[in-house]
Amino acid sequence: MSKATTTDRQSPGPHVADSHDVIRVHGARENNLRDVSIEIPKRRLTVFTGVSGSGKSSLVFDTIAAESQRLINETYSAFLQGFMPNLARPEVDVLDGLTTAIAVDQQRMGSDPRSTVGTATDANAMLRILFSRLGTPHIGPPGAFSFNTASVSASGGFTVDRGADKTRTEKVSFSRTGGMCTHCEGRGTVSDIDLTQLYDDSKSLSEDPFTIPTYTGDGWVVRVIAESGFFDKEKPIRKYTKKERHDFLYREPVKVKINGVNLTYEGLIPKLQKSFLSKDRESMQPHIRAFVDRAVTFTRCPDCDGTRLSELARSSKIGKVNIADACAMEIRDLAEWVRGLDEPSVAPLLTKLRHTLDSFVEIGLGYLSLDRASGTLSGGEAQRTKMIRHLGSSLTDVTYVFDEPSIGLHPHDIQRMNNLLLRLRDKGNTVLVVEHKPETIAIADHVVDLGPGAGRAGGTVCFEGTLEGLRGSGTVTGRHLDDRAKIKATVRKPTGALEIRGASANNLQGVDVDIPLGVLTVVTGVAGSGKSSLVHGSIPAEEGVVAIDQTPIRGSRRSNPATYTGLADPIRKAFAKANGVKPALFSANSEGACPTCNGAGVIYTDLAIMQSVATPCEECEGRRFEASVLEYRLGGRDISEVLAMPVAEAEEFFGSGEARTPAAHKILERLADVGLGYLTLGQPLTTLSGGERQRLKLATHMGDKGGVYVLDEPTTGLHLADVEQLLGLLDRLVDSGKSVIVIEHHQAVMAHADWIIDLGPGAGHDGGRIVFEGTPADLVEARSTLTGEHLAAYVGA
Repeated sequence: MSKATTTDRQSPGPHVADSHDVIRVHGARENNLRDVSIEIPKRRLTVFTGVSGSGKSSLVFDTIAAESQRLINETYSAFLQGFMPNLARPEVDVLDGLTTAIAVDQQRMGSDPRSTVGTATDANAMLRILFSRLGTPHIGPPGAFSFNTASVSASGGFTVDRGADKTRTEKVSFSRTGGMCTHCEGRGTVSDIDLTQLYDDSKSLSEDPFTIPTYTGDGWVVRVIAESGFFDKEKPIRKYTKKERHDFLYREPVKVKINGVNLTYEGLIPKLQKSFLSKDRESMQPHIRAFVDRAVTFTRCPDCDGTRLSELARSSKIGKVNIADACAMEIRDLAEWVRGLDEPSVAPLLTKLRHTLDSFVEIGLGYLSLDRASGTLSGGEAQRTKMIRHLGSSLTDVTYVFDEPSIGLHPHDIQRMNNLLLRLRDKGNTVLVVEHKPETIAIADHVVDLGPGAGRAGGTVCFEGTLEGLRGSGTVTGRHLDDRAKIKATVRKPTGALEIRGASANNLQGVDVDIPLGVLTVVTGVAGSGKSSLVHGSIPAEEGVVAIDQTPIRGSRRSNPATYTGLADPIRKAFAKANGVKPALFSANSEGACPTCNGAGVIYTDLAIMQSVATPCEECEGRRFEASVLEYRLGGRDISEVLAMPVAEAEEFFGSGEARTPAAHKILERLADVGLGYLTLGQPLTTLSGGERQRLKLATHMGDKGGVYVLDEPTTGLHLADVEQLLGLLDRLVDSGKSVIVIEHHQAVMAHADWIIDLGPGAGHDGGRIVFEGTPADLVEARSTLTGEHLAAYVGA
């Protein structure tokens, strides 16, 4: 083997290429950033800290990562750019020294029922190839094992014209073998619709019988049904003939003419399936979601037993295992099974599959299965699943951007995550981490602290340097870095108990437990131990139980805290009453909208392959309302001035004087209670941080009537200083007579609890059991579980 000859030369000095060792940001103004200028060292691990809403994500994701992605997109041809999202250049004067950025955020993965952990990570694709090569009996190519591929066949003929009256007819046939279960169409579940929730069958079509949202008597949907000519409008639905009932519920689309207009009539059930059931449940408006939950039940498909696969796909096996069995195994067990396969003809495939499965185990997700629906993963699980493809990557000099990678991790699991971040750095990559947990801040080579406050009070760099420098800096983060909550001296006495017997959802192993009422109960345990299965899967969703889970807030630029919380309605009514006009005038999405920008406040100019340009509307000057609406006043302010108020100012404004509005004041009090006093009422939801959205959701649900509140990791996105405020809020809820059950890993919340239920001892089939019940003091004293050991170390016991 020959080697190239090298000549030793004495370098006159550092190579010019070595001078590009920092990412330079100058004059960043994205969202609330105030002309931030900073130099971030490359090939180091930099942690960005600061209170929630201080501008961390605006700097890291919306400026650095966004500009890197935009510049990469510009390297493609104009033709390809036409198919890509048009990314605007961030508001920044200079961005220098950027490398390719890979952003690994907390966004939930797609919740399509056919999207699973396996399909999201390519593990399923590799398994399908494996079974198509080694499975017996052999049933076909990899597509035969895919629940996203239907079996189809077709045949027919076409005529070939060869000129001079010469034609020939050729017959063709086509077939494709897919693995989709035909009954559930690859979803694993089938829906059953409760007809009594759709209409009152004692009424006729002329009596507005429907109880479906948007199906009102004067609406087009109902008019098409009533005037289709298939039914007697005065006849009660329960007296329909068999044919009329079939036409009413199941008839296929057919053209009908109503008042001279050609329209399509379709049976009620297929129409609902297309309009409601085909949508992601979490993207529905609350009243639509409530209707779907009420009217539709989902059950395991009886044909495929929930595997999503056809009988043919399940008949092919390697040894005694079919592909459905493999996907249902816990990933760590599947990794062991794959290691036992030794077939030289597929050796490269087995090597890659083993690496992917081992990465799951290494990252702490070995308790998942490949058939787990991706939409059911928590934010932390989704983020770690996205990391899988980057572990073992040969790329170097890449900028990896992480958004709170410790979310959803038990203190026992955080060290494993820290090691993965350090491995990425040690391969020569730049690692940027937005984080609140002291355990992850501790491994940083460089720390950037933003603040000093949130929203308008933030957006500046308060400190940059080492961890020790941060401790002595006097910033909010520096002062709270070594905060440790103390174990309560006394705990509240329960007023009752919520009994759970024989809980067996997911990995729970026949759990019997009494959850005390009238106190603050924390349910904890390592990731995958069964906490959510116990709380969300076993506590009955009865009247009086308010569940606040981790599902993200969805909203466009037109959505804001006022519209999301319901605050906009009492404000509009107050303006309307004070001025003797309609409430709709005070909605930027309705009659009061500026006609030039349609209430958006900005004008978007589409420049084809270039990014769209947004400029403030000259007509309304960005205030979103037409001029005549702004002449109406309440307490001396117009509607645009009210929407520009921070929550704290609005709370005072609507609390007394001419503008006194109790309904609005009550909602504003809840927003202030969760620490969002700095948010402006009209700030677009798209500009809120993860922590702000979590607290906005909490404030909204605090208005729900209920005696039991169930919270899933409410410290998500919260700064160390904000956690203390959250504990005060939880105390106020309990002291007002509520029962609060919290799924949480944060030791400060555990220490503050009246009662702790610890699940474990491990994850997946190694968990699912109660390993401790009692007070935090008893848990620390016993140190009998992983949680007990970490809590004892946290409080210094």
